[in-house]
Amino acid sequence: MITLGDVVRRQLHVPTIPAVRDVAALLAEGSDDIVAVLFYGSNLRTGATEGVLDFYVLTAGPPERGMWPTVSYREFDLHGETLRAKIATMRLATFAKAAAARTLDTTIWTRFVQPSALVWVRDPDTARQVAEAIADAAKSAARFAAALGPESGTADEYWRALFRQTYAAELRVERKGREGQILGFDPVRYAELLPLAWTADGIAFRDEAGMLKPDLAPARHRALLQAWARRRRAGKPLNIARLVRAAFTFEGAARYGIWKVERHTGVAVPLTPWREKHPILAAPGVLWRVWRARAQTSEKTV
Repeated sequence: MITLGDVVRRQLHVPTIPAVRDVAALLAEGSDDIVAVLFYGSNLRTGATEGVLDFYVLTAGPPERGMWPTVSYREFDLHGETLRAKIATMRLATFAKAAAARTLDTTIWTRFVQPSALVWVRDPDTARQVAEAIADAAKSAARFAAALGPESGTADEYWRALFRQTYAAELRVERKGREGQILGFDPVRYAELLPLAWTADGIAFRDEAGMLKPDLAPARHRALLQAWARRRRAGKPLNIARLVRAAFTFEGAARYGIWKVERHTGVAVPLTPWREKHPILAAPGVLWRVWRARAQTSEKTV
């Protein structure tokens, strides 16, 4: 009989394109503390290298004190193209704790209940620890889906209810229906995952032709709703604090910001040494340059 662990291991070892594996190897060689590299996001689903490749770099040691993860941006000239990577770095111990919902954070288990690939790992024991953490993320998400979703419904309806709640709690600006896009990439996976995660978490349920009904005791249901209320209250302050921290600690912020500006506006902005060293102070000047360039373009077309 297939288990949650089987599904997690299958997903973590899904084949990825050489460019992704090469970038992961370059990230891993930067420090002896790095124990694993996870790849996730839309590029994992599409197999494309366009845009930014999203990685989580996990390191050794006890859980961090204070805010996490640390975010950076790097560019690599590989395979005849420029590959862009956004890298979140945190301790594996912290990652595992957050995935198991033993913190008020919702971002880790929400993100990693979605597909991810283990594209570099130090040793088999670390691979096992990462797989256990990803399984815990699935159990955390499924547990809250049982409490926040309908009294009974399809797996899709439970996941949609969960993602809508987490988007609202995390201060994320998502287009309406974004949860449908995520689920639509692999609906069979999510339909399979929910009952397996409930089983692994000790939640009994009925399945009548695809209509699921979790059997949550009233006390546990209340406890889950109370736990979610605490996370909802903490979600926006946590995300604001992370944004403020990232404004001062985001390595490669200027390069990333200028690339985003050019990609979304078509306006080329030179990366000067001053802009690279002072991305926050440079931002108003960059915005002024974009506004002026677009205004001039509009005048020419009149």
